[in-house]
Amino acid sequence: MKLAPLSVPYRAAQKAGSAVVAAFFISAGGGGTVLSDYAPLLAVAAVLLALAYEIAYYRRFEYELTEDTFDVVSGVVSRRDREIPYRRIQNVDISRGVVQRLLGLAAVDLETAGGSSTEGSIRYVTPAEAERLRTEIQRRKAGAAAGEPAAGSRAAAGADAEMGAEAADAASGAPAETELFAISPSELALVGALSFDPRLLGLVAFLASGSVPVLSGIFTSTSAVLLSVTGLFLAGALLFASWLLGAAIAVTNYYGFRLTRSGDELRYERGLFRRYSGSIPTEKVQSIAVTDNPLKRLFGYATLTIETAGYAPGQGGDYGSQAAVPLAKTGRVYELAREVEAFGEPDFTRPPGRIRVRYAVRYATVVLALTGIAYGIDRALDLAAPWGAPLALLALVPVAAHYKWVHRGYWLGEDHLLTRSGFWRRQTRVVPYYRLQTVIDSRTLFQRRWGVATVVADTAGTGSFTGGDAVAPDVAADEADALREGLTDRLRRALAERRERDRSAAGRSVDGETDSEAETDGPTDEPTDADRDGFEWPSGDAGGGD
Repeated sequence: MKLAPLSVPYRAAQKAGSAVVAAFFISAGGGGTVLSDYAPLLAVAAVLLALAYEIAYYRRFEYELTEDTFDVVSGVVSRRDREIPYRRIQNVDISRGVVQRLLGLAAVDLETAGGSSTEGSIRYVTPAEAERLRTEIQRRKAGAAAGEPAAGSRAAAGADAEMGAEAADAASGAPAETELFAISPSELALVGALSFDPRLLGLVAFLASGSVPVLSGIFTSTSAVLLSVTGLFLAGALLFASWLLGAAIAVTNYYGFRLTRSGDELRYERGLFRRYSGSIPTEKVQSIAVTDNPLKRLFGYATLTIETAGYAPGQGGDYGSQAAVPLAKTGRVYELAREVEAFGEPDFTRPPGRIRVRYAVRYATVVLALTGIAYGIDRALDLAAPWGAPLALLALVPVAAHYKWVHRGYWLGEDHLLTRSGFWRRQTRVVPYYRLQTVIDSRTLFQRRWGVATVVADTAGTGSFTGGDAVAPDVAADEADALREGLTDRLRRALAERRERDRSAAGRSVDGETDSEAETDGPTDEPTDADRDGFEWPSGDAGGGD
């Protein structure tokens, strides 16, 4: 099967666009140089070369749905032949920019389990073909998982293409899509209003830094009071600009957000300027997180995030992190979270009460440091400013320490570990026991003095990429030891129960094998490769027998 014919001029325009723009500016600059005289000719040559290359690329690019694999053959100078087994394909994601929507084109990306980048890209096909590819690959993947032969003939693929994606989906007996969540205009507005991103402060400050020399020349002879008022105004303007930029990014990212469920897959679509459409296989979910901040808690809203083991396209570079619900009422968010992972009602165990004193000491130290910095600036510049003003924040230190303690804790459910931490960005993370990779007990110098430790439960979707591990901070030292050993035991039992369920299901699906025959072997102490997903035992002898 071939790419869409319109992909040829579109891809050629993408490649030659920068050369044409450069030629325009060189020609507009004039000067009578040889380069400026021949700039238009060089631009035409660049367009012709790009067009010739894309014609060759189009003629030599082919993809095919075979019985067991999705095959892609590409390359102009050097040929590349890829065979991607259906069972390894995790996501089939479709994206369409503004120009692509106008031209009737769509990009298809295939993500494989554990991959750190896109395994296969098809640039570009028609939207109907993109939907057909996703439906067909998902159907064949489900058949491969169930041990059923795939109907992979060219004739069948052609018939599916003629009937369309929805008809092919219905004809294959695939589960119908059920809508779980669709963002409303009021909720989209709240997404923007409540989406202040402090990381944008640096960008806005850098853009505004060009005005510092001008302002310093204006305020050289002004009073300290006026200078302080101006500084507060500029700080407020900086915060407002950062909030406005964050709101615009959030609204454009989640415009038209819709989440549906089809069998064992969650499907989403979102985006204003660039439209994303993808899937989240529930069997690849490593953890889920419910996140809020003081403003969201004030109005009763939260965000649901799903983390998978693999690359997450269109998520701003976050490794495996996909926003399942950008903003909804907190009760609704937990309801949707339990549809992905059926965890119970948590009763969190908080750190020891004495740890509030530790938090208060840390906050007081920060306030005193700010006061010292203000005093040093006042003495160095002879501003006669109220440098002791930050000391007023000491009145808020006990309140801040208490709320930091309140919003931390962990809970061991029947099948899940739940952790909660953070105040400005509070996050409740849910991790199934069988998804645990390592359990880490870390104790800093100050934690050892207070007799506490931090227990980190790592999964395949987190690691060092996003820092999104399930963390139980400041647990009493003896309790931390028991928690680490308890998580290891629960992991073993969860893997054994999961293998037993898989063995029973396989026994029912194989001709001539009864459930009793499937149960004769019984569970073993060691996890299989399918259970591991990169699993490492938390301690040196945890993987052995008793």
